[in-house]
Amino acid sequence: MKKRRWLSLFVENDIGVLARISGLFSSKSYNIETLTVGTTEDPSISRMTISVISDENTIELIKKQLNRCVEVIKVMDFTETPIHVKEILFIKIKNCSKEDKIEIFRIAQAFKLGVTDYGTDSVLIECVNTENRNNDIIRLFQENFLKIEVVRGGNVAIEAISLSDQ
Repeated sequence: MKKRRWLSLFVENDIGVLARISGLFSSKSYNIETLTVGTTEDPSISRMTISVISDENTIELIKKQLNRCVEVIKVMDFTETPIHVKEILFIKIKNCSKEDKIEIFRIAQAFKLGVTDYGTDSVLIECVNTENRNNDIIRLFQENFLKIEVVRGGNVAIEAISLSDQ
């Protein structure tokens, strides 16, 4: 059965590692749903969070192939693990009237969104939330405003500390 799978990789923080990892996926025709990369507390190591939609056999093949990569230090499958997952989202609302801005600030306050920047006719909203929640927020802005621009940063995930946090 195909479902969303979450992989977290520790990799060497070197030039070309991202290209080699993403190339491995594309060469095998595996589609990456989201991919984020950032350095860890150790600047020589980066952490990748990758989500894919696949079945059990395919994810096992992906993990084996990743473990063969010299630059990969560790592969963790978070699919069946309690995790915290968040995605950063920016929404720029353009061509705003004064009334639009009042409504945008009201929505931002109701949904605990950050107003990161604004000008005479535009407002920039920032949100760090789950992918589904961000989808809902995007729909809300699309339904209420004519001209929006959306930038999504992809998901990051980490193992939960306690089951009560879920």
